[in-house]
Amino acid sequence: MPTIRVKPTTNARRKMSYLKFTGDKTKATKSLTVGMKRTSGRNHAGQLVVNHKGGGAKRKYRLVDFSLVSRLGKKGTVKSIEYDPNRTADIALIDFADSGLAYIIAPDGLKKDDTIICDEKTTVRPGNRMKLKNMPPSTQIHNIEMTPGRGGQICRSAGSFATLLGRDGDYVQIRLMSSEVRKVSAEGFASVGVVSNIDHSKVLIGKAGRKRHMGVKPTVLGKSKNPVDHPHGGGEGHTSIGLKYPKTPWGAPALGPRTRNKKKAGSKLVLSRRKK
Repeated sequence: MPTIRVKPTTNARRKMSYLKFTGDKTKATKSLTVGMKRTSGRNHAGQLVVNHKGGGAKRKYRLVDFSLVSRLGKKGTVKSIEYDPNRTADIALIDFADSGLAYIIAPDGLKKDDTIICDEKTTVRPGNRMKLKNMPPSTQIHNIEMTPGRGGQICRSAGSFATLLGRDGDYVQIRLMSSEVRKVSAEGFASVGVVSNIDHSKVLIGKAGRKRHMGVKPTVLGKSKNPVDHPHGGGEGHTSIGLKYPKTPWGAPALGPRTRNKKKAGSKLVLSRRKK
């Protein structure tokens, strides 16, 4: 999608830009949408547990099928490419003739009236989904299953993809955009291609109000807070944090130390950590 800069009629709009949507401007399919209640970052007791959340425009959640295993071997036709307010990527409405409609994450290059298929082995074409063990090396993939049968969990945001490096016994090796190389079960499914809306990262928000429409409240520096609210808080004026190293609001080391749990089951599948 091309990025469009708005006219600098005010200071707020001087650097603002947005993406020109090239998909189909249709209403979401009613049978594939559900109502969504916002929690504004609060738990069941009303206590704030996630900062900087609240407000925003009302949205309906689109039921995206991240697996397609229930439609194995069935061809589907793309009815439309639609906007989804709940994710950065576009979604595609697929019509499976004998098993109804389904939403999927739209890969870059998928167009209306194209056909896709999910099968154990099929042709390498954007939108098609198959098992990782049957894909050739150097294939760009997205919506990858970490656990077979669970549905795609990684590489689902706009412009993201992983590269299949090769097979290693019961696993395949993939390289993520972060440069991390890891193993994933060869029995898992993945979709071919790069996720749509590649230019999403080039959008300039431009003003605070636009961020509030997204449901994001203002962010405040830790050293601007009181000591009771943040380890960096307190002091006279806008002084330094007064600590040996920066900390999170809960006192854990921040900005540098690695926080990944080495005892996590998936840690042994990481062959090469991402480069900073």
